[in-house]
Amino acid sequence: MSEVEPGVEPRTEAGDVLTEVIMRTFRLYGGFLEAAEVMTKPVGLTAAWWQVLGAVLRQPLPVSGIAREMSLTRQSVQRIADLLVAKGLAEYLPNPAHKRAKLLRPTTSGYTAVSRLARAQHAFTNRISSHVDLADLRTTLTVMDRLVEALDAEDL
Repeated sequence: MSEVEPGVEPRTEAGDVLTEVIMRTFRLYGGFLEAAEVMTKPVGLTAAWWQVLGAVLRQPLPVSGIAREMSLTRQSVQRIADLLVAKGLAEYLPNPAHKRAKLLRPTTSGYTAVSRLARAQHAFTNRISSHVDLADLRTTLTVMDRLVEALDAEDL
């Protein structure tokens, strides 16, 4: 039996597997980000702009809400939101729940830019998903949702 250093958590098989999941997630994020940059360039967006616009397609949100939803810093979302507004792709609206925290929503131009991405996005996701069984993709999504819930419950 190996000894564990005092104050150091012992390794577990589940912990080791999760570490590998995290490492693969970093790799996937990098690849998906690279693909997003390629897809967004022809429509005049960046991956970051698409991410922020995507967060408010269904309903306007304050910058802090977008940051929480996307696990980004409020400051980085604020910078991107201000750029989107300056480019005419989004607009700020009054927030009835909070005077100072305005809501962000896409303009018609913002919705149009995101919808122009649809063909490239669907072509990309169809190509990549063709290498993985649909049931496995559904399981992956379920597990990711459970990991997000577990992470959200952590007091970091």
